[in-house]
Amino acid sequence: MKRSRPLNIALGLLATLLLLLAALVVFALTFDWNRARPWINHRVSDSIGREFAINGDLRVRWEQGDDAGWRRYVPRARISANDVSIANPAWSTSGPQLVNVGSIVVAIHTLPLLHKEVAITDLAVDKVNLAAQRRADGSNTWTFKDNGPATWSVDIQRLTLGEGKLRYLDDTIKLDLRADASGINEGADAQQYGLRFDLSGSYRNAPVTGGGKVGKVLSLRDAHANFPVQAAANLGKNKIAIEGMITDPRAPAGLDLKLSLGGASMADLYPLTGVLLPETPPYAITGHLIGKKSGEEWNWAYKNFTGTVGGSDLEGTLAYTPRKPRPLLAGSITSRQLRLEDLGPTIGTNTTKEGKALPAEQFNTAKWDALDADVKFSGKKLIRTHDIPLQDIDTHIRMHDKVLTLTPLNFGMAGGNVTSNIKLDGREKQIDAQIRMAARHLKIRQLFPKLESMQASVGEVSGDAALAGKGNSVSDMLATSSGELGMTISEGSVSKFVLEAAGLNIANVVFVKLFGDKQIQLNCLAGDFVVERGKAQTRRFVIDTQEAVINVSGNVDLAKETLDLDVRPQTKGVRIISLRTPLYAKGTFKNPDVGPQKGPLALKAGAAIALATIVNPVAAIIPLVNPGKVDPVDCAAVLAEATQTRTQARTQPAPKPATKR
Repeated sequence: MKRSRPLNIALGLLATLLLLLAALVVFALTFDWNRARPWINHRVSDSIGREFAINGDLRVRWEQGDDAGWRRYVPRARISANDVSIANPAWSTSGPQLVNVGSIVVAIHTLPLLHKEVAITDLAVDKVNLAAQRRADGSNTWTFKDNGPATWSVDIQRLTLGEGKLRYLDDTIKLDLRADASGINEGADAQQYGLRFDLSGSYRNAPVTGGGKVGKVLSLRDAHANFPVQAAANLGKNKIAIEGMITDPRAPAGLDLKLSLGGASMADLYPLTGVLLPETPPYAITGHLIGKKSGEEWNWAYKNFTGTVGGSDLEGTLAYTPRKPRPLLAGSITSRQLRLEDLGPTIGTNTTKEGKALPAEQFNTAKWDALDADVKFSGKKLIRTHDIPLQDIDTHIRMHDKVLTLTPLNFGMAGGNVTSNIKLDGREKQIDAQIRMAARHLKIRQLFPKLESMQASVGEVSGDAALAGKGNSVSDMLATSSGELGMTISEGSVSKFVLEAAGLNIANVVFVKLFGDKQIQLNCLAGDFVVERGKAQTRRFVIDTQEAVINVSGNVDLAKETLDLDVRPQTKGVRIISLRTPLYAKGTFKNPDVGPQKGPLALKAGAAIALATIVNPVAAIIPLVNPGKVDPVDCAAVLAEATQTRTQARTQPAPKPATKR
């Protein structure tokens, strides 16, 4: 039977198609794909605007798929290539190549290619070297030529990582990081993590060493994925450990990490964080680091942290906002016990120069403009070495444009309380300092805890200070200060021995030494000083007890740390064998010299000798008898006047440095 012409044509076309398909299969199976490398390299390089090269062997192998139905007969391509690289831009200093892969094997579904979909069932890479960089202007080495909207989609179903190396330079944060990495492809960690690494390099010129694990690389393809991170490193002199999640790691929008820090001093964190912190003893702290991206900036919060600094404990929450012209550090901190020596010279602890009594440690204002601060602090107990501990500290610390204020700074002391406001302006070479302080109901006994003779004393001390000065240490500020000082003690009792020793009543001193001390009723004490250019001049200083009235005059030089006081005690009763005479208080704060003024004492001694020689030895006692005719002090009036003076106290402008002519 003869076939119809159309049927013959159809059979011929089918045979031709089968021959072409067979030829294509034979070609695909036998073709040396290395001959196609120049063409592939050129097309890819032209597409990305960067040199691309397959420098090693390129092979294509066809395999039967495991799909159901007729698709199982559509072969899959397994492509392997060696020494594949993409060049870095010419400006990069991280290395000549952005990426170099020693070997890459990829299995691809062929049918999705018809729809411009690259469906990769398996991807295995080994000996990967990455060298990426970001410049200060935001440009980077991993952004390629813009060819318009992408028309191809890529889906990777399984990834196997071998060994690799990374170098990452980031000029915006001064980071030079190197990592040796290897894939986590089996074991318990493989359930959550996909890559482990060892770190080296530097951050803000501080050396970095450490290591850790991160999530599966394939999760980077998913928007809003949570990418796990676990790492520990030494950053300079500090140790850091993190564990938590990064949100959307392709373009990080947030992170939630447990962050632990430790080291020799918190000041060492400055080159790493850019946050000014004081010199401290060894510290260790753990909290929750929350980061959220807003535009191009990151806002940070260190929440619910707890830790120790030396012998002090700290806890609280701090937030860091990168704003212009200075970032802001805000939050609150609490402490059960805080030692001032743990915070070091930044707050002016009692470090003195040789021969000096006032703190001479310099405040470091050079970095006060590193950030602004708005931090509230409260503490149960504050310990000052060799001093009376403070309780229930409450202060609001503000730093703005190198002006530091503690408004208020309130605390409990010696059974009473102290309220104050402090301002330190660090914008000039010398700090412009102002302080207003009021002390109320301080217990005499607790003010002198180590003086045995004062332990039976009762009574309360109140005082006020309003001073302004210039300098970069407490001693310098006081040396230039002007203002007013005042103190009062209303009703109480003090050691008789202390008062009698001050009056040089020899008989009573001997009596007290032999038969014990007793308390003397203190009716009042009122003292006021006016301070000008570092010299405190007594305006009034009177002490009234049941047995004596003591008046003090003179001055205290805060610049030279010297005393020049005249102390004139007058008894209210008769004293036998009394050498009571005006006293002097001179010398330095460190080595005071207190004693009787020689003129009046010599007159008394001379008179006694003359009477003993000329009249009768018994008459010699007459000059040593104090008849006691002093008028009592009107304590109510004195205290009222002193209180009124303190209420109206005003700080005076600090003196200007003398100009040379």
